[in-house]
This record gives sequence, structure tokens and C-alpha cells, in this order.
Amino acid sequence: MITGITQKLEHLYKLNMSKADLSKLPAVEKTLQALGELDLPRAIILGYVRESIGELRKNPEKIEDFESYIIRIKNELQDISRTRILSVLNGTGVLIHTNMGRSPLPDSAADRLREIAQNYNNLELDLNTGERGQRAAYLERALAIISGAEMATAVNNCAAALVIILRHFVNGKRKKVIISRSQLVEIGGGFRIPDILLASGAELHEIGTTNKTTLQDYKNAISDETALILKVHQSNFYMGGFIENAETEELAKLAKSANIPFCEDLGSGAVVNTEEHGPVAHEPTPSEIISKGVDLLCYSGDKLLGGPQAGIIAGKKNLVQGIKREPFFRALRCDKLILSMLEEISEDHLNGNHAIPLLKMLSTPVSELETRATDIINRLINLPAKIDIGDGESRIGGGTMPKSSIQSKTIDISPEKISLKRLSSRLRKGENPLMGYIADEKFRIDLRTIFPRQDQTLISSIARALAEQSVSYTHLRAH
Repeated sequence: MITGITQKLEHLYKLNMSKADLSKLPAVEKTLQALGELDLPRAIILGYVRESIGELRKNPEKIEDFESYIIRIKNELQDISRTRILSVLNGTGVLIHTNMGRSPLPDSAADRLREIAQNYNNLELDLNTGERGQRAAYLERALAIISGAEMATAVNNCAAALVIILRHFVNGKRKKVIISRSQLVEIGGGFRIPDILLASGAELHEIGTTNKTTLQDYKNAISDETALILKVHQSNFYMGGFIENAETEELAKLAKSANIPFCEDLGSGAVVNTEEHGPVAHEPTPSEIISKGVDLLCYSGDKLLGGPQAGIIAGKKNLVQGIKREPFFRALRCDKLILSMLEEISEDHLNGNHAIPLLKMLSTPVSELETRATDIINRLINLPAKIDIGDGESRIGGGTMPKSSIQSKTIDISPEKISLKRLSSRLRKGENPLMGYIADEKFRIDLRTIFPRQDQTLISSIARALAEQSVSYTHLRAH
């Protein structure tokens, strides 16, 4: 009896407290007025404000004073603003940074992008006849030459290229795809080769062991259910020690004798001799692999090729033509913007690679980086920090050339008034977002991945972050 009365009293108390708290709920219009002008569409601001007030209505114990509420909402809206795709200063030293859009494009590609985007174009128009034309006809000709293949085409990414290749060959009772256990790699973001095979409708037929897969293993695996022999280039990791793998030439001969198609996923897309552009190892090129007898290969457009996200398929003409006739091909095709950028990148490679930023960064001498670093430090004066030039190691990144590192120069910052973590946050959330890394009790900025044209912006960002004593939420950063 007493327990029941106590529970009722507690319920009434909570109810009364909730009513009292709800009276302090911020009003939508009052909140919008207090927020002022923000660099976000009104619909996004309004939706977020209503959402936040709805959450407080469900949890009245979390209601705060109005001033604190406005500061919090402005901060959260600023976080939302930073989820837009923005230009970022890459001081990590990773040249092909997947989280930061992989390879930057040359000026010519950016100019071409604007021209095509703002006007009508001949995407599927034959200007010679005035009739409907073939999409990507010029690009396919250029990619075939670059790849050393009879024919080439492009889809929207390399995983898609592999999927449609597999779908083309997997049919009837021929569903098994032979692949070495040592090549069942994860390509980033949780995407794994076995998952891609299954998504295509193929049956995984893994052979060998983690460290050794012989030519005999492939011979033993071939049956009338085999649809394809697949080799995946180990571009995002390396193995050493007691290892053995069948060579491409051997697999090509075996596949031909068994009348089975042979495809290699090259991944990284190095169409030039990488060792000629920087102190790195040689990466297999498409033309090298084609010359070894593969029927088809695929590689990425936004890695060592230095272009936009795309998947290049190259090889025998009849096979590429067959893949293009697949109904699924339409779902994976590139649009006018990607195609126009790929054309520019392809032409630059055919003309000598003079403008591709990735290759420029790869080949920049350390002495040039040191000269820039000295100039930058000389302009960072009277700031509460110790700022020095350091030695760094840049990496290719993007799932390519995992063993390669390049000597570099860094700007090393040891702040006096704030922690390294706080400095990193200020630089990352600043007007011009800057990413670096913390090592050896310093915040380090690798200059190899900072463009010379960005040096003044870099200086301004560092100065603001070190001089800033408090964070202002009076307005959001301009997009």
C-alpha cells in the first residue's frame, strides 16, 4: 500500500518537473533569430532546429539556458557545414589520400570540367554526321593506346570494372572464379575481393595457401565449371619470406591452353614508369601486363593515373565489346564530367605527363621542399610556438606501393599555450582546413603534399590557429 502511494507521488513529481522544464523549451522563431545569418540553406537550419527542440521535448532534463543552447546549436551547425565537400590542405604526406579525394587534377582538367559542365556538349552526338554518336569514343581510343591494348573503356570505379567483368563471364554452370588465397585482399572501406566476387554472381574458388600458390595449384583447379582465372595485384600490401606465386605469363599460357579467360586486377593504374618520376620502386603498368598475354585487365583512374574516380577496362577487342553490350554496363557508365576529365588526363599522358600533379609531387626534389620550408618558417614569427624544419617520409597511399616512401621536409610545430590535439583541431576546423599529423610530440605538416600555391594559405592558417585564444561562433565559415 505504502509502496503504491510512493510510486504515484514520484510519478506526479516527475510529471510536474517535466511540465516546468517544458516551459523553458526554446521557440523555433526565437532560435532562428538568435542564430542570425549562417552560411547554410534556411531549410537545413530550420530542420535541425526543429529536430533539436524535439529531442529536448523528449528529454526535458537536458534543457539548458537559452544562451548556452544557441552556442551549442551554432557549433553543431558548423559541424554540419564542414560535412560539405571542401578544399583541404593535405599536410599528411600521403600523395593519394583516399579520405581526401585521392589524386588532385591538373589545371587543364579543371578548366575542361567547367567548360563542359556549363554548356551543352557532344556526349552522344556525332558532329561529323549530325546523328547519334558513341559515348566515350575518343577516350576509348586514347585509353587503348595508354594501356597497350586492342580496346579499352571506362566505368565509374575499379570495383565496378571488376564486377562487370565477372558478370560477363559467369554464366550457366561456369560460375567458379579461380583466385589465389594470397590475393583475397581488402581494398579499403571494408570492401573485400571475396565480397565483390559474390556480388557478381561468381563462386569463389580459392587455391593455394596464404604464402604459396603454384602454377600446379591453378592447373588442378581448372574444371568445366571454371568461368575465369583472376589475378589481383597486391598493390596495397606486400609479403616476404617463404613465398611463391605463379607469374602472369605462366597463367596466361595456362588459361589459353584451357580456353579460359584470364583477367588481372591491376588496381593502382601506373601507366608510366614510376621509378622515372621519383625515388620509388617500379609499379607494373597496363601495357606490361597486356604484353604478358592477359585477356583483360582493370585499373583505377584516380590513383597513379592521376585522374578522377573511374575504372578502366582494357584488353582484347572482342571481350571489351562484349562487356560493353552487357545491360549492366549502362548502370556503371561514366557521365560527361568524368569522361571529359579522363580525356584531359589521357592526353597529358600521351603528350608526356607534364601537368599531372601527382607526378609533380612525386618528382619534387627535397632541396626544393627545404627552400619552401625555410621561407614559411621565416614568415611565422612572434607566435606562441616553437616552429622548426623537420625530416619526413611521404607515402604514395591510396592502396598503392605500400613499400615505397619518399624523403620529405616538414613544418614541425610545438605550441606553447595549447595542446597538440587542440592545435590539430583548430587547423582542421579553420577557414582553410588543414590536415597534418602528430609525431614525436610535434604537429607535423609534410610539404610534399602541399602545393606551392598554397604556401600563403598555410602560413595564414598556422598563424590564426596559434594566435587564437577563444573560438568564436558568431558566424559559419564561408563555403
